[in-house]
Order: sequence, then structure tokens, then C-alpha cells
Amino acid sequence: MTQPYVLILYYSQHGSTQSMAQEIALGVEGVEGIEARLRTVPSVSPATEATEDAIPESGDLYCDLDDLRNCSGLIIGSPTRFGNMAAPLKYFIDTTSNLWLTGSLIDKPASAFTSTASLHGGQETTLISMLLPLLHHGMLYVGIPYTESALNQTLAGGTPYGASHFASPKSTEQGLSELEIRICRTQGQRVARLAKQLHLSASSLA
Repeated sequence: MTQPYVLILYYSQHGSTQSMAQEIALGVEGVEGIEARLRTVPSVSPATEATEDAIPESGDLYCDLDDLRNCSGLIIGSPTRFGNMAAPLKYFIDTTSNLWLTGSLIDKPASAFTSTASLHGGQETTLISMLLPLLHHGMLYVGIPYTESALNQTLAGGTPYGASHFASPKSTEQGLSELEIRICRTQGQRVARLAKQLHLSASSLA
């Protein structure tokens, strides 16, 4: 039997969202019997004839629809763009109509994470914007409960809707805060546990 995996799908321009994705992956990998699969998406351009190479020069591979179709859970991440997810991630999600038509993602757990350059830069609206297509796909949205005490302690990122990061000029030098890392890993662990349970349940019924 193929080992189930949680797909961590993100877009990162300056590296903060990628750092979050890596911490979330560590949370996923902390759950026995399930893997983390990191994937990204290419940039988009207003010049529609511009294209990216099929394989990025560095970093994680670009996501394809099979990565999404076969996942047992999904965690998507994006920096904030005017209170919304970034265009490259939205562009990729807009290509998933076939998965919607076939119900490929129904009843799979999903969550979201984001990074902003200012403390009140739209973290929660961005997370909610990423929630909407997941619900249209019939996924089960997984937030972060306040049993994770870092939510009450953080002076930077962290919301019950999903992990977040305050990428101020100072934090860019220092990276994610200790509490932001805790929240990222908790998010990965929670989605992984649910994905594993649901995968095993579906396998037993097959």
C-alpha cells in the first residue's frame, strides 16, 4: 500500500512562506505512517506569452494535478496580496476544475497558512480567501484550536484559522519566531493525524 501523504502546496516570493511550509512539513513528518510532500507553483506574468521552465532551478518541484488528486490531506500557503492569496496560487487552483468535477478532494482534511509584511496586513482575510475553494472542493477545513497555547502567547503571527507569520524587516533577518514555528508544526501535526485516520478508514471500507 502506498504511504499516504499531506500535500503542502505554497507560493513564496521572498522565502518566508517557504520557511513556514518547511516547518509545517516537520509537523506532518512527526506523525508516524504519513509523509509530507512539498510542492510550489510558478510565478505568473501579465504578459500571457511568458512561460516558466517545467522544473524550477532550485527549491521544491512544481505541483501537478496528480499531486493534488492523490493526497490524503492538503495545506496551502501564500503571502498576502491586498488581503487575498497571491495570483500564482490562485491561478493554479483555477486549473483544478476536473478534480472538482470528479470529487477527488471530497472529505479530505485541508488547511492554510500565510505571511504578511505588516502585522495587520490581512492575514485572516487571506486565510479565509484560501478556505473558499477548499470548501467548494468538499474538503474538511482544519483550523488550530486554542489548546495550542502559542496562540495566546504570540506577539507576531498565529491565528485559529491557520498559521501565519509577521515578516517585518527585523523578522526577515531572524526568520520565524519560536511561537510561529510551534503553531506551524501544530498545524502540520493536526492535518496529518486527521488525514491518516481518514485514509485508514477509507482503506478499510474499500
